[in-house]
Amino acid sequence: MSRSDTNADYFFQTSASIEQIERRKAKSKNTLGRPIKLPSKILSVLADPYDERAVYVAEAAGELKRIVLETGEQIPVSHHTAPLTSLALTPSGQRLFTGCWDKHIYSTDFESGESATLTGHTDFVKCLLATSISGVDVLISGGSDATIIVWNLETSKPRFKLKGHAKAVLGLAVDPLSLPASSNLPGKDFVLFSASSDREIRRWRVNLENGFEEPESLEKAITVHETSVYSMAFDSDGDLWTASADRTARHLVRERGWESDTLLEHGDFVTDVLVAEDLGLVVTACRDEGVRVWDMSSGELVVDYQGHFEDVTGLVRAGTSTVVSVSIDGTLRQWSLDRVEIGRYVKEREDEEHSGGPVQAKVEKLKKPALSVEEEAELAELMDEDD
Repeated sequence: MSRSDTNADYFFQTSASIEQIERRKAKSKNTLGRPIKLPSKILSVLADPYDERAVYVAEAAGELKRIVLETGEQIPVSHHTAPLTSLALTPSGQRLFTGCWDKHIYSTDFESGESATLTGHTDFVKCLLATSISGVDVLISGGSDATIIVWNLETSKPRFKLKGHAKAVLGLAVDPLSLPASSNLPGKDFVLFSASSDREIRRWRVNLENGFEEPESLEKAITVHETSVYSMAFDSDGDLWTASADRTARHLVRERGWESDTLLEHGDFVTDVLVAEDLGLVVTACRDEGVRVWDMSSGELVVDYQGHFEDVTGLVRAGTSTVVSVSIDGTLRQWSLDRVEIGRYVKEREDEEHSGGPVQAKVEKLKKPALSVEEEAELAELMDEDD
C-alpha cells in the first residue's frame, strides 16, 4: 500500500505533489540564511532607512511588522483583515503604507500615531512607491485594476489616475535621470516607469497636478519580456534591470533604446531584482526558491543561495554587505554580498555535498515540466489575478 493510501495528508494528490511536499518538509529544517520564522506567508519587505538592522514585512495574515534582524524580534505595527501585498515609506520617514488585497491602502503615521485608509482602486493593490515632488510627500500605487494612482497625502484622496496598461500594474520606479542633478529627490516633475502583467513597461511624466504618458512610450512601450514584469531597478547610468515571469532578469540599456544586453536565466518566475552597484552585483529572487547573486558586468552567476523552501517574494538590502530575502515559506533570511564570504559559503556547500553532510546541502529540486511561452504567460496571468 502506498503512503497516499495510509496518510490522510496525501489523499487525492499526485505522486509529484507528494514528492514536492516531502522535499519541502525536508528542506524546511535547514538553517541557511539564519531564518527568522513568521506565522504566515511574507509577501513584501521594506528596509528601515533609519536602522540597517531592521526591516518591515507584510504578511498574508494581514500583519505589518518591524523585524530586528540581529535578534529576530517581531514588533507589530498594524493588523488588517486581508493579505498585505506591498510596502512604502515616505522620504520624510513619517508615514508607512501597506497595500492590501481588499483594494485599500493603509497608512501609519509614526509621529502622530494616527492611521488612515486610502480608497481608490477597484481591485487588489499590487505595488507602492513613496516619493517627493517639490518637497511634498506623495504616494503612487498600482493595482490589478490596471490603474496607477498618485495620492494627495494631506487628504488621503487621489490626485489623479494614470491608465494605459491592459492588465495589472506590478512594479513602479522613478527614473533617476529625470531628477534634479543636485538632489536624489524629484523636483517639480519626474518620469515614472511602470511594469505590468501585460509585459509592457510604460513611462509617465508626473507632477503634483497631473500626469501623462510620455510620447515615446505611447509610440512604443518597452516590451523585451515575453510575459509579466514583476520588478524593476535602475542603476547609476540610468539603465534598467527587470525581473519577469518569463524566467529571466534583464539589463536594458537606455542609450540603445532599452535593448536587452544581459540575460540572467532562471528555472522559474523571477519575482524581484536588486542592484548592489557599489559591489558590482545584481541579486534576483525566484519562484524556484533561490536567491541568486550575479556579477553585474559579466552576467555570470556568483552564488545561488538555497535556503527557502517556497517561492521567494522579495529582496531588500540591509547595510553594505547583506541582502534580506522573504518568502511564502514564512521565513526571512539574510545572505552575504561579500565576495570572500560568498566564496566560503560555496566551499562549505561543496564540501557538505561531497561528504553527504547536512540536509540543506543535499536537497534536490523537484523538476517542473517545461511549459511553452504561451502556457507560461497564461499561468503568470492567473497568478496575477489570484495574488
